[in-house]
Amino acid sequence: MFDHDNDVVLSSRIRLARNLKDIPFPSVMSDKDALKVKEDIKKAIFDSKTILSTQFAEYDMNKISPLERQSLVERHLISPDLAQNTKNGCALIKNDSSVSIMINEEDHLRIQTLFSGLNLLDAWDLADKIDDLIEENVNYAFNEKLGYLTSCPTNVGTGIRASVMVHLPALSITGQIGNILNSVSKIGITVRGMYGEGTQSLGDIYQLSNQVTLGQNEREIIENQEGIVKQIITNERQAREDLYKKRRIQIEDRVGRAYGLITNARVMSTQEFMRLISDVRLGAVLNIINIDLKKIDELTTHIQPGNLQRIIGKQLEPYDRDVKRAEYVAKLIRG
Repeated sequence: MFDHDNDVVLSSRIRLARNLKDIPFPSVMSDKDALKVKEDIKKAIFDSKTILSTQFAEYDMNKISPLERQSLVERHLISPDLAQNTKNGCALIKNDSSVSIMINEEDHLRIQTLFSGLNLLDAWDLADKIDDLIEENVNYAFNEKLGYLTSCPTNVGTGIRASVMVHLPALSITGQIGNILNSVSKIGITVRGMYGEGTQSLGDIYQLSNQVTLGQNEREIIENQEGIVKQIITNERQAREDLYKKRRIQIEDRVGRAYGLITNARVMSTQEFMRLISDVRLGAVLNIINIDLKKIDELTTHIQPGNLQRIIGKQLEPYDRDVKRAEYVAKLIRG
């Protein structure tokens, strides 16, 4: 058995959208209001008489380098939109990266919790605690009929987005992926790429999120999301089993070729790596090759452009980056 279904589910994320009462939404608020929002949220965390007050670090978008901002996006700790807000954007990130509080993004704040595998309920419990802690010190924009008020109408209500990142290589290989994703989109699930709205799927990785935040409570939304994800997990596992039974030689050849390339290539782009590592990960799950899934998933984050340059310690031209990526990948996989 796989821990929290991590053969298919890479991570679970809860995001709560919140705004402060009597302050305009970020798109129209003044710099003075933006500063007040930032200071009020920071005070709620850092002045709290809880252990959490010592567990967060502050990242002002105007004080960190473009490379650091890119790295935070690639690690799913901030959104691309926040990274671009170098005037008033800020993030408070917990030392274990399980919590990120984004300030002055599309909303005044977005509380995000991130857990490995299928773990939405634990992610929700932690997000709820952080939300309660902040609400003890600020007044949220809340309407008795509508719920939490947000910049985007689709977030009004609970303000919750429950998302899972899934790896679906077998459904892609067998050509079922289009029908599956089309079906879930008809029952209230949004399908996006690795980095959310406006991004494409790389390496057969998809992000699935709830569309509706109004008319249901948080647990109902999460339970509905988990039910849909569990069906997708079943479909993917069945596709893997069928592939290995009916096309064993082809799958072993595909995995072997991917492993050979990924451990011997001298130059490798991000796109090529993601395509190859998808096959390698499938091979690990099917016990064709012996590689720890955690190592594969960490590597998938480490080789993204910003993180790779952060690890190496300097900015690189695209070609030099592709050379270093190939070296780094081969070294880590060979172990």
